[in-house]
Amino acid sequence: MIYTIENDRLTCTIDSHGCELKSVKENKTDKEYMWNGDPAFWGRTSPVLFPFVGSVKDKKYRYDGSTYEMGQHGFARDMEFTLISNTDDEIWMELTDSAETITKYPFHFRLKIGYRLIDMALTVLWRVENRNDSDMFFAIGAHPGFMMPGEEHHEFRLYDKKGNKVRSIVNRIFAGAGCVSDRTEVIKTPDGVLPITGRLFDGDALVIENDQLGKVELAKEGSDIPEITVEFGSPLVGLWSPPKKNAPFVCIEPWYGRCDSESFAGEISDRDYEQTLGPGKEFEAEYTIKFG
Repeated sequence: MIYTIENDRLTCTIDSHGCELKSVKENKTDKEYMWNGDPAFWGRTSPVLFPFVGSVKDKKYRYDGSTYEMGQHGFARDMEFTLISNTDDEIWMELTDSAETITKYPFHFRLKIGYRLIDMALTVLWRVENRNDSDMFFAIGAHPGFMMPGEEHHEFRLYDKKGNKVRSIVNRIFAGAGCVSDRTEVIKTPDGVLPITGRLFDGDALVIENDQLGKVELAKEGSDIPEITVEFGSPLVGLWSPPKKNAPFVCIEPWYGRCDSESFAGEISDRDYEQTLGPGKEFEAEYTIKFG
């Protein structure tokens, strides 16, 4: 089911299937900011990544002596969420464990997702509750896609957690089969600017770890005003567009978790950046997208 929240500036639609943000339009101009999900490039718009971000090695992971199969980015993006509340400018939905999820992910959980509009900004809120008698291991992340018309030259503008321009980033290089390698590369970003070229994503997403960034702007070259600003507290952020497709959109993805390394051989609790949540505890995080 499609739900709507709005204020004087923006109107947003959210699909209960995956609790996925589908559209953000500026009321005055009818400008659409979100990617339209054209399957010729990428058929999604802004999936929620839970309880995994990225892929597990060989599509299998281990926990407590058992092996489980898991596809890329977990299962929440493909499941129906239940409405909790819906006011003019804020909505909350939830997903809880079921007989279906237990076969893939042996934990009892409640995932609550909120969308809150304030002026020209949308805050996305995550709440993960551990309903087990022991620790729960998970990852959660965002994957919003933003329109970037092909006739315009665009760039990322990168800032650290204190708001300072970042003049180089360390990227974790992909190895194939959905895993990252153990290699990194330094990418120079003079004055905090990373041009979006036709070859930037030839090697797949840029995986920027270790709290290097706290804000990413998407802007037209030469413009003083960014089209999109994503602010986050997560330790990782991915920058992505489909490799070698010259797609008219990019994704800016705050992550609390990451795909496996090609050399990974441990259990779920050993995964890099995995979140550990104690019995009865709740994890809280959020990120904010500013439009225009």
